[in-house]
Amino acid sequence: MSPILILVLGMALLLLLIAGAKLNAFTALFVTALFIGLTNGMQPAACIAAISKGAGDILGSVIAVLGFGVMLGAILTETGATRQISNRLLQLFGHQNAKLAVCITSFSVGLALFYNAGFVVLIPLVFTIAFETKTPLIYLAIAMAAPLSVTHGFLPPHPGPTAIASIFKADIGLTLLYGLCIAVPVLLLAGLWFPERVKKIATKPPEGIFNQQIEAPARPPGFAISLFTALVPVILLAVSTLVLQLYKPAEGAAKQFLLFIGDPGMSLLVAVLLAIVVLGRSRGIKISLLMDKSGNAINAIAAIIFITAAGGALKQVLIASGTADAITLYFKHSTLPPLLLGWMVATVLRIAIGSATVAGLTAAGIVQPLVVSMHVNPELMVLSIGAGSLMCSHVNDTGFWMFKEYLGLSLKDTFRSWTLMESVIGVAGLGGVLLLDIFV
Repeated sequence: MSPILILVLGMALLLLLIAGAKLNAFTALFVTALFIGLTNGMQPAACIAAISKGAGDILGSVIAVLGFGVMLGAILTETGATRQISNRLLQLFGHQNAKLAVCITSFSVGLALFYNAGFVVLIPLVFTIAFETKTPLIYLAIAMAAPLSVTHGFLPPHPGPTAIASIFKADIGLTLLYGLCIAVPVLLLAGLWFPERVKKIATKPPEGIFNQQIEAPARPPGFAISLFTALVPVILLAVSTLVLQLYKPAEGAAKQFLLFIGDPGMSLLVAVLLAIVVLGRSRGIKISLLMDKSGNAINAIAAIIFITAAGGALKQVLIASGTADAITLYFKHSTLPPLLLGWMVATVLRIAIGSATVAGLTAAGIVQPLVVSMHVNPELMVLSIGAGSLMCSHVNDTGFWMFKEYLGLSLKDTFRSWTLMESVIGVAGLGGVLLLDIFV
């Protein structure tokens, strides 16, 4: 049986286990990973090793981000900082333009912050604005998620487009410029138009993740210090990336410090400690109270952490079982136009593997010879593959589960909202690339 057919059967099994047998997503993902690995002929020990590696790798990269991110959100909410930020944004844009306010804020954050980190930093603000304006939560969540996804897929210095640009020897500056040209119309579609199509979808966030009944503190922090504290991770990541990229410091204490503060988890830890001091302790709020609220928030995302680990396990089994290699071989001798081929290969790999970064890098390796032999614009190929790598996010993507669990969506409604949003970005991104190709 071919790996591609096994993949199709595996995805069908996963949906059947969750929607039909009513297994929780954590169990269903692990059962599906075992099915795909063993059916592909992997030895049981090798299959278990791949599951362990996948779960460990993804937890290693996101556990600090999720943990410190939700702690930061809880502290910002408890001290009144999130309310201060939301009130100022609503004053600036108006209640009727809450979606635009969220979209612009998310894009600004997403320029420097990776998707997972940006999501956990911004989701408390989305909860607060939705509560203050009586706006459907899904409506604002899509407006927040779309810019983070666009920056993740299209714009350096995010790891996917940066690494793909390196493979094609594309100019990073031009890639960023072209990416911004595409990002604006894509966001008009995915971040502002698409939320109108899904605003009636009901959400039920986990209890404890956001306290709607919190009273304003006696001494609320000012807007400036509230915004600064919330954006500390963005500032640290931006400074670290810019200095490392522009000045390329030699090995030493300075470089190690920049690498430290440029880690998403560590930048969030710095923000948490700063928030405890400047938003809490200095205003008479007991640290023990902030820790209690943070602990409740962490308990609320325990299921998200486990499901994220299971998604990483499935992704690793798909790679180790040869599924990605089978897809690569299928596309090797295609006669499609290069930019369309790059997008299509990345799309198929994204559907098969789940990880946008892995799909993009694998697709780049397949079409790299075409960039040289057919004189394809390398910057546009980076963006074409980036667009394809965002397509059709579903049950093997950890971003899918984060969105589903934070908002308390059903599986069907996650497909209707998150998956469709990612596909709108992917298709619109390809359209932008093909349009730019006419002029450049």
